[in-house]
Amino acid sequence: MRKANASHVMLFFIMLVVGFLISYSFQWTKERKDLNVSPEQWEKEYETRKLLINQEETNRKLQEELFQKQKKVTEIEEQLKKEKELYYNLVEDVEKLRMFVGEVGVVGEGIEVTLEDSSYVPEGENVNNYIVHESHIFKVVNELLISGATAVAINGQRIFHHSYIICNGPVVTVDGNQFPAPFVISAIGDAEVLTQALNIAGGVLDQLAYENIVVKVEKKKEIKMGPYLSNELDD
Repeated sequence: MRKANASHVMLFFIMLVVGFLISYSFQWTKERKDLNVSPEQWEKEYETRKLLINQEETNRKLQEELFQKQKKVTEIEEQLKKEKELYYNLVEDVEKLRMFVGEVGVVGEGIEVTLEDSSYVPEGENVNNYIVHESHIFKVVNELLISGATAVAINGQRIFHHSYIICNGPVVTVDGNQFPAPFVISAIGDAEVLTQALNIAGGVLDQLAYENIVVKVEKKKEIKMGPYLSNELDD
């Protein structure tokens, strides 16, 4: 009886273990099936990952290339900016030179100096000592140029370094153009500086007054001068 009971217990224990093993095996197999994929799926996933890695590498190289091109563009822009500034300065210099040589008109502040013959000539005096001569005009023009005038004109006739002024009785000839008195000498430049230069004690204005010439100086906010013209050049 005891042997039969022991056999029953052993059999029950064995069945219990077998049942556990079968249950565990079934559960493990189920989980394994969920985790496992077919070789085709693995191959597809491998190829996809490989493509992704290659694409990331390509993107990295493209980003580096883009950075280099952006850097080059920045350098070119800086160079163009410098060239633009250089060309702009050259254009300004050319315009200034054209202005100085009288090829173009010019506008700016300045002064007007009017020279007139004396209205009173004492009896018995030589009338030539009381009228404006080219020497008087030269004194004013030279003083204005020395004082920084950028352009000078006589009665609207712009003068240049090779201009000539000749006195013919009551008129003055400037580069072939005749002008009667009064003679208005216009100068573009710093009006204050030009005025002070003329008014220096013992300077041009004092000399003209001593030589019986009537002088009037006016500051102008704007003086317009055309390009240099000469009758001789036109001919």
